[in-house]
Formats: sequence, C-alpha cells, structure tokens
Amino acid sequence: MLNLFGGKADHPMANPKEARRILDALPAQELKALDELSHWHESVSTAAGFKPAERLQLTGALDEAAQPRLRKLSRDYLGATRPSRYQENLLWTQMHEYWRQAGLAWARSVDGFLQANDARGLATAAVRALRALAQQIKWQHLRYGPIDPKVWGVINNVFAAAEARGVADARIEFLKTAMFSASSPDGLLPVEIELAEKLVSELAGNFVIATAPPGDAKGELLYWTDLAQAMAPVRMTKAPQPVPTLRHFGPGGGLARLQEIVKRLEATGQVPSDLNLVGADPEVVLGVLRHLALYWSPEPPARQHPRHPVKSRLAIAHGFDGVVEALGGAGGGSLDFDAKGTGAESWIVDNVSAGGIGAVVPQVKGDWLRVGTLLAMQPDGGANWVVGMVRRLSRTSTQEARVGIQTLSRAPALAKFSMHGLGEHVGVLLPSPVLGSGETSIALKAGIYARGQNLETEVQGRQHVFMPQGTPESGDDYELVRFRGMVREA
Repeated sequence: MLNLFGGKADHPMANPKEARRILDALPAQELKALDELSHWHESVSTAAGFKPAERLQLTGALDEAAQPRLRKLSRDYLGATRPSRYQENLLWTQMHEYWRQAGLAWARSVDGFLQANDARGLATAAVRALRALAQQIKWQHLRYGPIDPKVWGVINNVFAAAEARGVADARIEFLKTAMFSASSPDGLLPVEIELAEKLVSELAGNFVIATAPPGDAKGELLYWTDLAQAMAPVRMTKAPQPVPTLRHFGPGGGLARLQEIVKRLEATGQVPSDLNLVGADPEVVLGVLRHLALYWSPEPPARQHPRHPVKSRLAIAHGFDGVVEALGGAGGGSLDFDAKGTGAESWIVDNVSAGGIGAVVPQVKGDWLRVGTLLAMQPDGGANWVVGMVRRLSRTSTQEARVGIQTLSRAPALAKFSMHGLGEHVGVLLPSPVLGSGETSIALKAGIYARGQNLETEVQGRQHVFMPQGTPESGDDYELVRFRGMVREA
C-alpha cells in the first residue's frame, strides 16, 4: 500500500488516493495493463516536484503491480505451444518496453538519491535498477539482438555509483547480468536462454569481481568491462589498457558448483530440487549447464575446424518443408522430384570451415530465423544442396544478422522411412559430413518420430535399417535423430 505522503508534484499520482485508484483500475488484459504501467513509469520518473523517497515509493508500487502480469506473459512467450507470429511480436514488444521504462525509472531514482546524498535510498534504487535493466538485456537476447550498448552504459553507471557506496547487493545483481551476457546466449534457444538466466542467478553468490586480476586468480577472472564505457563484457583474450574503471570478473567457485550439478543430473536424470527449476526438462537443463560450463572454463571454447575467410552468395531454403522442397520434394507430402525450390533467400558467406559456415543475412525477412532452424544451402553457381542448422544468431541491426551454421550433411537425400505400425513418412537422410564416422542423421517432420524406434528405407534397391543413437534434437517443425545404419540382407 502507498503511504500518505503529502506530494507537491503536479501529477495524478502525487495524490495517494488517486494513485491507488489508478492501480486498482488497470485493465484486466495483461498487455494493456503493462502498456499503461510503462507509461506511468515514464511519467512518474520524469515529473518535477517529487521528493526522491516519494518517487522511489511510486516506482516500487508500479513495479509491484506489473510483476504478476510479467510472469504470466513470460510464460505465454516461452510456452511449449508457440504463439502466433503476431502475438509473439506483440508480447516481446510490450515486455521489452516495460523493462526499458522500468529500468530508466529506477535509474532516474538513483540519480535523485545521488543528488540528495541519501545512501540508503540509493542502495534500494540501484538494486532495482540493475534487475530491471538486466531483464531488458535478456529480452534483447531472446530476440538475438541487436543488443543496445546504451543499456550497458546505464548498467555500468548505476553499478559504479552503488559500488562506490559499498552496496553489496548491487555487486551480485551486476555480476548476474555480466555473467549471463558473457555466456554466449546467442547460441541458445529462447527457453534455454531463460534457463541460463535462472542458473546464473542460482550460482551468482560464487562469482568474483576485482579491479585487477591478482596473480593467483587461477583463471577465475575470465572477462572484463570498463564501467566508464557503454559496453558489454568481453572475454579476456588480451589484457586491456588499465584504467581505474576497469573491472575483471568471472565464475569463481561457480564453475566447480556447476560441474557438480552436471554430475548429479547425469547420474540421476533429475533436476536437483534446490535449483528452483520446477517442471524443467532434465535434458534441456543438462544442455544449458554444459553450455555454461564451456564458457566458464579457463580455456576459451576452441573451434573444431579452422575458419577460412571467403565472400560468396548462398541460396537459402528454411524449415523442414523448405528443405524437403529444395531437395526435390513437394512440401513434405508425396515425393515429387521435379519440383523446384521456391522463395529461397540469398545470404552472404563470410567464412567457411570443415564443420560449418559463417554468413551475413543482409535483410531478415519475417521472424522465422532463430537458433535451431533447419536450412538447405546452395553455393552460388553450384547445383548441389547442403543441409545445416543455425547454431548461433546475432542481430547486428533491425535488418541485418550474422549466423553460424553447422553443416549436417553435404550429401542429403530424401527418402520414405517406415516405422513399425506408424506407416511411411518423408524424411531427409543426412550422411555425416565427417567421413568414416558411421553415423547418419535423419530429419523428420515434428510429431512423427516415436523415440527408440528403428527406421527402415530402401536405398538403391537395398533395405536399410537405422537404429537410434542418443537423444533426438528438436526444432520448431522437425526432429533430428542420429542413427547407426545397417543393410538388411535378403
């Protein structure tokens, strides 16, 4: 409840009864309510006449009113059933806008307490500002960017002010955001990004930060940032120019704790109850834990294959149906080997390696592009198609993006696969690009494959049986399963 403070600001919420009426009268529809709360954040934080304590109290009341609505909309956005493209865009836009306005409102409150020399009020405002700004960064990552450096400028300024006044909780909040950002969320699916944020938060008490890396850091201080700059944290590949505002940080004991959780999950197949991840898929959690362990390791993630810079064009067909059509099928239905792929996009190859391709998407058309998307790729002037998967995505602007694509097969082929009692279905046979591996992957339309089932198909007059190996990997519209094949003798 709002206390009765005698506000002198010329503002509707300066009157406590009117402020309560406004909050009680918020629309029942969550998006509309959040939109109104965003506007009130901006209005309250910029209106003249409020004392710092009054502004802090009102900003807190607005934020408290938003929390249940934010949780509901976040569940809708990240739910197992993906919302329509229109609804997904609407959800993202309003959630991001709320956190943008809330972050600015709390940061302005920090400024007010700095001017009033009120250390207690500043501590509260700084922690809340860092939490709200962290959410803005997360929602930008959920769309794979672009990441606005101005947000990092505000984060760094707020933390510098709080650090100078010994606000311990602000240190934890800053490290949560910094470690999350440094852990390469551009290589995770949206639901994995959400899990990564929660895991980082659980382990944040182990993180370390220092003005300079001590000689006995033992690789714990892996990243650095300059609090005087509007910059995201970067990996310590070489020592930066020393300045008083430089901060080095890293996982500290968090890596050992994370590795211990991985062992427990691998042994039991259950997510430890103390992680506060009720309902999370153990396999997905394990994948995120391994991802974090890779980026928190003292040795930076090494590329399996050297990259070679090139510049060429690449025709792209996307999604399971797009890949099937490009390879000569008819949208996943009956096999029509005379059909020609349509609607292919043209990307620019930036570099290639034995394991994949780095490319620039000059104009992102629609919102289908995301980590895990299945692609058929045809080099400029070539006749063959290569099948790959988007493993990394970073939007550099509203129109342009950079992608890292893993090559799944250089000799993909369509086939009709039969499963015991489930009939025949068109799939994409993906012989491994690594010669002699003995493994083949098969992509099937989502919802078709029954886990653990063998697949059978005829190839050049011989009956092939494929036995599943490992856990299937799922995308929005497909499942990718690794198999070991054998030929059934007549």
